[in-house]
Amino acid sequence: MKYTVIGAGLMGSAAAFDLATRNPQDEIVLADINLQQAKSAATAIGPNVAPVRVDVNNTREIVKLLNGSGAVISAVSYSVNLQMTKAAIEAGVHMCDLGGNNEVVERQVALDAAAKQKGITVVPNCGLAPGLINILAVEGTKEFEELDSIYLRVGGLPQHPRPPLMYQIVFSVEGLINEYVEQATVIHDGQLMQVDPMSGLEDIEFPSPFGTLEAFNTSGGLSTLTQMLQNKVKNLDYKTIRYKGHCDKFKTLLDLGFATNEPMMVGGSVKTNREFFADLLRKKLDYGDKDVVLARATIMGRTKTAAKILVYEFVDYYDEAHKITAMMRTTAFPTSITAQMLAHGVITERGVLVPERCVPGHRMIEELGKRNLKITKKVTEVWD
Repeated sequence: MKYTVIGAGLMGSAAAFDLATRNPQDEIVLADINLQQAKSAATAIGPNVAPVRVDVNNTREIVKLLNGSGAVISAVSYSVNLQMTKAAIEAGVHMCDLGGNNEVVERQVALDAAAKQKGITVVPNCGLAPGLINILAVEGTKEFEELDSIYLRVGGLPQHPRPPLMYQIVFSVEGLINEYVEQATVIHDGQLMQVDPMSGLEDIEFPSPFGTLEAFNTSGGLSTLTQMLQNKVKNLDYKTIRYKGHCDKFKTLLDLGFATNEPMMVGGSVKTNREFFADLLRKKLDYGDKDVVLARATIMGRTKTAAKILVYEFVDYYDEAHKITAMMRTTAFPTSITAQMLAHGVITERGVLVPERCVPGHRMIEELGKRNLKITKKVTEVWD
């Protein structure tokens, strides 16, 4: 089997690592516009990874590269995922990507008929959130006759937080700012609505050494889950987990205008407040600490005999042995597993489908367990 990974950055290299180590007999093509970066990553992973140079803006080059692949993973910017989807359809190759933008996903889903006609499946939004947490939510709903509420909580954190923000950059700064400034879509009392980002602050408990943390509304984590579960659940929301005090301090900076697009002079050049703020965050919030990812999906509802609460939860740490961050593991590994499910015919439905619609949750949990990413499940009956 041949797999192709487009993008040799952190997530692409982690996906290639998983593909190569789980399938040592298979060929993994790791492609990037920076050939040296692809070569370095391939050398570190193993002999069955072949580095190549590719320009994602050259559709003909991409289609040629994809030919003969069992599946392709797009681990580049979400801005490229639409053209990657078109290339995968043209090549007749299954594809999955990390998602990251609802508008792009909608445009990908619009290509559903074309993907079906080619007999392939394209799965956007295969990362952590949206992605894995959505799969867990939908898997949990299968145990209920009637749904009441679904609450999703996810956070990527430093193991040793430093003041004042008690946070370290674990993915793109631009993505972080987007989550904190864009409206979040939720379902509240059965109604689809928009809520302000960084609102709805609550305490959340995790086992030692974490104790009491905080969680608050951020945009993007639910993606299309609100559409899938509208009229089926009374309450559905997604909140980001942080160490205590982070929300109020960061929100103060936003209230002061640090993330606006107003121009300002920096030296001899003009930058927006947001660009300057992003530069500051990169400098101040990248102090090299090892990370941890915490996640919890809580599903509440009724069976035929009782009301119950089902909770999926995991805490995943930086992989010391392989120098892979927890964010890479929890984002790239589910994407790699989805690609393998596509290539081996586990996912049989064709078209453009988000993972919660086509990825079997029990298989995902099982496969992640093999990678020492343990997802626990707890069920509590509320009354008879």
